[in-house]
Amino acid sequence: MKLITFALTGLLLLSINTFAKDNSLTQDEKALGWQLLFNGKDMSQWRNFKKPDLNNKWQVENGVIKLTAKGGGDILTKKTYENFDLRLEWQISSAGNSGIFFMADESGKQIYSHAVEVQILDNERHPDNKEKTHLSGSVYDIIASPKTSHKKAGEWNQVRILLKSKALKVWQNGILTADILIGGKLWQKLLGDSKFKNWPGFALNTVGHIGLQDHSDPVSFKNIKIKEL
Repeated sequence: MKLITFALTGLLLLSINTFAKDNSLTQDEKALGWQLLFNGKDMSQWRNFKKPDLNNKWQVENGVIKLTAKGGGDILTKKTYENFDLRLEWQISSAGNSGIFFMADESGKQIYSHAVEVQILDNERHPDNKEKTHLSGSVYDIIASPKTSHKKAGEWNQVRILLKSKALKVWQNGILTADILIGGKLWQKLLGDSKFKNWPGFALNTVGHIGLQDHSDPVSFKNIKIKEL
């Protein structure tokens, strides 16, 4: 009986150390250098594009970042990142559209002027669903995500973006959706077939902000964490 009790206690301690609550890090994650970009209480690490503060249409409700109405504007991290492992969860409203940006700067007119975007979409209802490279988990207008990575609007989705020396990998819901060298031959070919082919400075940054898009539709985020590599 003592051995069984000891074993169960060990499993419980392992479980506590391995699995964190929403918007928190395990001791192992902290030791490995992971940092929260959202603590579940405030958005102190974020601001609006080209502004020092944050529009009040971006709210924190029950441990979730929510764009509550259009007009909140695109937001970005106060800090910039070069090589990183980014993980987050998102939930889109019915017929909604949004996105996750990286390598973003503020020298262009819009946050997406130079940044690469991983798409967020209600794949069933939003009219932008006609293009495969516009479905959720896709590198927007460049690389299409597989259908097996998609979930219905209203469900939580997990995204991982791994960027190291311009080598990009993206996963959505555990499914690899992109694996490419930004600036490499395949990238240049796909870029040439995209809307960005004549955009000066697009995807050329090596350092930039992480951004979240206001596409006028309600969208939610949680468990946003990053590890610099």
